Amino acid sequence: MTVVSNSSPLIALAQIGQFELLHLLYQELLIPQAVRDEVVRFGEERLGAAELARADWIKTVTISNRTAVELLRERLDLGESEAIVLAIETEAQLLLIDEARGRRVAQTQSLNHVGTVGILVLARRRGLVEAVTPLLNDLIAAGFRMNEDLYQTALELAGEV
Repeated sequence: MTVVSNSSPLIALAQIGQFELLHLLYQELLIPQAVRDEVVRFGEERLGAAELARADWIKTVTISNRTAVELLRERLDLGESEAIVLAIETEAQLLLIDEARGRRVAQTQSLNHVGTVGILVLARRRGLVEAVTPLLNDLIAAGFRMNEDLYQTALELAGEV
């Protein structure tokens, strides 16, 4: 299965010590150069940089269609734009992305997508984590924006309500 990731799930999962879930769930991830730069080069001091730098199961792929990236840049940041174009170019089965605008664009492109919260729910369903509740609380404590509806839906989907 081809899975492409934007930077936000990589950073968020690193912040709560769950970066390895990505490897356990997806075996290999593809990221565009802008995502690698955002996490590793420009985020050297932040969580996620060291994890990504060590992750030989995450491959950086060059985008072919720069015009598509530039068109998306009118609405999205560079990492999101490149991640969406990479997902299209590689015919990815899944795009990992959190930002609402990016998710809306992914939907218009018929891309299957999931965010950090969905990744945690899937990990719970597969028995990779014991509970989602403390991880969601850790995300919130780390500054991850999540409304009460998403929080409650995640708990329901994880069977923790």
